[in-house]
Amino acid sequence: MARTIAADELGVEFKDAQREAGASPAGSRAPSASRTITLAVENMHCGGCMRKVETALLGVPGVAAARANLSARRATVIFDRDAGSAAPLVDALEKAGFKAAELAPETVDNEKDNPARPLLARLAVAGFAAANIMLLSVSVWSGKGGGADDPTHALFHWLSAVIALPVVAYAGQPFFSSAWGVLKRGHVNMDVPISLAIWLSAIMSLYQTMRGTDQVYFDACVTLLFFLLIGRYLDQRVRMTARGAAENLIGLQSQWAHVIAPDGTIERLPSRLVEPGMRIAVAAGERFPADGVIASGLTTVDESLITGETTPRTAAAEALVYAGSVNLGAPVEMEARAAEADTLLAQIGRLMATAEQARGRYVRLADRAARFYAPMVHSLALASFIGWMIAGAGWEHSLTIAIAVLIITCPCALALAVPAVQVAASARLFDKGILLKAPDGLERLAETDVAIFDKTGTLTAGIPSLANGDAIDDATLKAASALAAASRHPYAQAVVQAAKVRFGAVSASSGVEEKPGFGLRRATDGGAERLGSAAWCGVDDAQASSASLWFSRPGAAPVAFRFEDKLREDAAATVDALTRAGYRVELLSGDRIEAVASAASAAHIADWHAGLKPDEKIARLDELKTEGRRVLMVGDGLNDAPALAAAHASASPSTAADISQTASDAVFQGAKLSPVVELLATAKKARRMSFQNFAIAFGYNIVFVPLAIAGLVNPLVAAIAMSTSSILVTLNAVRLRTAKLELKA
Repeated sequence: MARTIAADELGVEFKDAQREAGASPAGSRAPSASRTITLAVENMHCGGCMRKVETALLGVPGVAAARANLSARRATVIFDRDAGSAAPLVDALEKAGFKAAELAPETVDNEKDNPARPLLARLAVAGFAAANIMLLSVSVWSGKGGGADDPTHALFHWLSAVIALPVVAYAGQPFFSSAWGVLKRGHVNMDVPISLAIWLSAIMSLYQTMRGTDQVYFDACVTLLFFLLIGRYLDQRVRMTARGAAENLIGLQSQWAHVIAPDGTIERLPSRLVEPGMRIAVAAGERFPADGVIASGLTTVDESLITGETTPRTAAAEALVYAGSVNLGAPVEMEARAAEADTLLAQIGRLMATAEQARGRYVRLADRAARFYAPMVHSLALASFIGWMIAGAGWEHSLTIAIAVLIITCPCALALAVPAVQVAASARLFDKGILLKAPDGLERLAETDVAIFDKTGTLTAGIPSLANGDAIDDATLKAASALAAASRHPYAQAVVQAAKVRFGAVSASSGVEEKPGFGLRRATDGGAERLGSAAWCGVDDAQASSASLWFSRPGAAPVAFRFEDKLREDAAATVDALTRAGYRVELLSGDRIEAVASAASAAHIADWHAGLKPDEKIARLDELKTEGRRVLMVGDGLNDAPALAAAHASASPSTAADISQTASDAVFQGAKLSPVVELLATAKKARRMSFQNFAIAFGYNIVFVPLAIAGLVNPLVAAIAMSTSSILVTLNAVRLRTAKLELKA
């Protein structure tokens, strides 16, 4: 068995493991001895998680190799084909604390379309070439002072040309293609002046090399290309991460369904082949493969993936169930009503994709400036060339001046104006436990004037806790926790946690039986001990509504166990800070009215809505949009993902579902809600600094462009001036790291 190390991409070690396991190279059919599958791992967030995932998978019998991919939140596994289904792999990851599901082959194949991969190759080539050309240039510069002869200079210039020209043609392709594409349509963008500056400087450098002069700029040309590719690659990675998470969401549906034939036999079919009207057997622990109703049986269903609420729901005959929900109780039979693309889970995925597409049309400030800036640059360069030609300077000198104008007006400082601030802001936020994800998130966060919160897991901790523990004596709590230890129900786990806090440990009882929808039971010599619903424990109707859970035993009155989902400790303070800063604050939740009303009151939120589905949350966002409002959405559940994507800006806690984190512009850590205030204050300061950087970039051009047009600046000085403006923009942005911020109206 090959032991792999954590890495983001499939590498040499994994390929070696494939060969050891009998797997064929990529693109060929794997031998029958082994099988390769890909799992979507929902809550894998760091390198440590990757190691745990791989260790858990490698511990499953029959697994030959396992490799985790952090950026895609996936794990690829090679295991013995005779080992059967992927269920043992999913179970192993669940025991290790990770939610996982097998991805459909067509979803996995989409990874091949990743546009960031060719960019990474071009970036590597440009970086390698820039380093080598810079070494040659330093040798030339230092040789001038040390008496190096002209043949040595010429040799180094030719070596630089041999390296630079193929690299420019290959690594600059994304910019050249983009520039050519818009030029064909009669438009311009930032890539047009960049492409002109790169190609003209490269061609002129080659010409000067052939003439034997020292006015050669291969180093500046390739280095500029290298840094531009870094920004382009990071942008593509962000887009692919969002796309991969949407595909992983689809993978969280059960990939297989056990369809019951009319003669009673059971056939295992891919879930995509399920049709409305089919009768499906769903075992305990399995996900429902389609939307439908319970045909027979009684169970409890974990719908947290759909609703965001952690409390399981009892599902009896004719109860609605949704694809992706987990059957926690007993085996049941369901009748399919909607499958594959028609399920609620698929609809949520489409809502999110639609909202992300709308957000992608947002025009950045730098792009808007490029509409005017790029034509001006071209006009100045052309006018300089024509003017000097008319003045009799000759085409060579005129072209050199035009190149200097292009270089000095190359929009590097303008292109850095926002990204430099983003880097400084991202570093500041990271130090405070906030991860900024969207490339234009800061600008949109700064524009918001409405803050909308989800309840469970956002305003609250999302974990039920025993509220009346002080009123329950030690003997009762110890006996109840011994029963509760046999159940995975959140209320039962809350009882166990309360007992651990009081006693240090919990001893589970033997012989405990769980009846789905009712509770737990254990037979004793004096009678049965029960923990569960009021009816299960013999509580009369008058008392039934006073508690969520009851414990009864022979010779004693039933004891009520009440639970609460506490607000984050600073929820009210955070809402007050937002209100003072002029934000309108609302609470949108899918939870019941009583719970939402209580949370809203405690958090000082006057405007709240309960029982909302994902499309209803988006409808509320649309209402606010028509009023001219710009909404910050803060949520954590899968049901919040479409609203997070549709909002003008969004944020999620680190405990949020993977798909919600991906839809968000920012993710904050810790038990507090105050990072939302820090996030908005930083965004507003970042916007001010971005405008300052634009002023620096344009101010630099106002000073140096006339000098370049007048022929007082050669391409070398132009490159130095351009670099200086970029440094000034960066230094201004760095101030954000330590600035003292306060969210103001």
